[in-house]
Amino acid sequence: MKNLKKQPKNRVLDWSAEFETLAKISVNPLLRKFYQAGAVSALAPIESVQLLAMDVETTGLDSQSHSIVSIGVMPFTLNRICCGNSLYWVIKPSSELNEKSVTFHHITHAEILDAPVFAQVLDPLLEAMAGRVIVVHYRNIERAFLDQAVRRYLGEGLKFPVIDTMQLEAHFHRQKISWFGRLIGRKQQSIRLADSRSRLNLPAYHAHHALTDALATAELLQAQIATHYSPLTPVGELWN
Repeated sequence: MKNLKKQPKNRVLDWSAEFETLAKISVNPLLRKFYQAGAVSALAPIESVQLLAMDVETTGLDSQSHSIVSIGVMPFTLNRICCGNSLYWVIKPSSELNEKSVTFHHITHAEILDAPVFAQVLDPLLEAMAGRVIVVHYRNIERAFLDQAVRRYLGEGLKFPVIDTMQLEAHFHRQKISWFGRLIGRKQQSIRLADSRSRLNLPAYHAHHALTDALATAELLQAQIATHYSPLTPVGELWN
């Protein structure tokens, strides 16, 4: 039996109403079209929702001074991952590559030489996102970097609903450690993507490739719902 009592008690956000408002006040036609596509009802069961797993690789962790270097998106539902409809872009960043970030994502100066800038991939990216709930592992990266990138090119930010698989994992596997627990060396369980997948018996993938991580995140959410929730769980209880 699913442990439904442990579901996170989030304040349910009405993204459908939020999108209606944003569609009216957005100046740029790309953003207006995106918001006009609407958002699903917070009451919709997660099994009925069209999802889009997303991962971005960046030149650093500060969305104000660093920028996106690759994006991977993977459409899916609870029952199927649509690998054939996935999208992946290497992007010429607006900030310099540095050695530390290159060791993570392995995207080199040669690869970004003829890569498109973010503005050139924004239209197909928004088209892929339209009408779907975005799924990421640690929303502070994807949401913050996309918002800043859109602001740089369009002068307006980007808002969208997100299911954060890291947040879901933290709810089930992060507990406050007592002083005695710290004294004897007890540590918090890791909620990194690879470790979260391992707990649910999902295969190990090579990390820090945007498309592979998007696939890994899609599989993780499917496993989390199957293990901890019901397919009838309202999406509003899971998103931010």
